Amino acid sequence: MSFKLVVDSLFASPYAMSVYVALTEKGLPFSLETMDLEAGAHRRAPYRELALTGRVPALVHEGFVLTESSAVAEYLDEAFPAPQYTALYPQEIHARARARQLQAWLRSDLMPLRVERNTESVFFRPTSVPLSAEAQACADRLIAAAERLVDGANLFGRWSIADTDLAMMLQRLIVNGDPVPPRLRDYAVGQWQRPSVQRWLAHHEPN
Repeated sequence: MSFKLVVDSLFASPYAMSVYVALTEKGLPFSLETMDLEAGAHRRAPYRELALTGRVPALVHEGFVLTESSAVAEYLDEAFPAPQYTALYPQEIHARARARQLQAWLRSDLMPLRVERNTESVFFRPTSVPLSAEAQACADRLIAAAERLVDGANLFGRWSIADTDLAMMLQRLIVNGDPVPPRLRDYAVGQWQRPSVQRWLAHHEPN
């Protein structure tokens, strides 16, 4: 098996993190290629011709190139299924659908919150600037949804990639000092200690 994962050079993309964690949880060895998004490298050849959507992350698997992090996770779960490999999604159909729903929502909504609490504020430079009314409304919606879903250490009784994605979104609030209910804070902090997540975070440490 030959895997290459293309990620942003700052290791700040939450979507690159999600795929990195998915590969690590699956136990699939992979090489890394970094791309300078600020310089627009993903918008130029040869990457634009390689990746259909021209976005990062991209998984390259024996000549097949796939972008969009949730699509990559679903591909990995189907190509390398449980029980031989760790499941990225719940096996029960309703729980699996809910996990995918949560991923889609976190990627497509809550934009004011994602802008005002970007991942650079999570990984590098926390901010003390208060949330705008729009972003606070997004934070309230996030917390309301998380309170309905979180019941224990993992969302669906055992870990899934949706746990990593939800914890990442909650960390946008936690790291920047925004109020988060203790139960959700404990959940997100616990997910942050998962070895696959810690491996991603290690890329931010000075060599």
